[in-house]
Amino acid sequence: MRVLVSFAVGAIFGVGLLISGMTDTTKVQGWLDIFGNWDPTLAFVMGGAIIPMAIAWQFTRGRKPVLASAFPAPPEPRLGRNLILGSTLFGMGWGLAGLCPGPALASLGFGGAGGAVFVIAMALGMLVAPSVRTRLDASAIAA
Repeated sequence: MRVLVSFAVGAIFGVGLLISGMTDTTKVQGWLDIFGNWDPTLAFVMGGAIIPMAIAWQFTRGRKPVLASAFPAPPEPRLGRNLILGSTLFGMGWGLAGLCPGPALASLGFGGAGGAVFVIAMALGMLVAPSVRTRLDASAIAA
C-alpha cells in the first residue's frame, strides 16, 4: 500500500510540475533572469510548496517522537560551508540547464536527449558527492 501511495503522490507532484511550468526550461531561466526578461510566476509555485510545509512543521512541533520521526525536521537555520557550496552548485546547474531534480525526472518523459543527459549527470554527481565530501572533510581536518 505504501508503494501505491508513494507512486500516486509522485504522479501528482509530476503533474503539478508540468502544470506550473517548472519543467519548461525557458520559464525557469526567465525566473532566474532578474535583470533581463524576468518572469515572477514561479514565485507562486515556490510559495505553494514552502507555505504548506511551514504549516505542517508547526503542527508536528511538540508531538511524540514516534510521530515526529516520520515527518522531516525543519532545516537548521545556520549558514555554513556545506549550505553555501551546495546552494551555489545547485543554482549554477539550475540556471545553466533550467532544471532541478524534480522537473529533471519529470522531463524524462518529454525532454529528449538533453533531459536524459542532465539526469545522468545529476545521478553521477549524487554518487560521487559523498566521497568528495569525505575527502574534503579529511583534508580540512589534516590542515
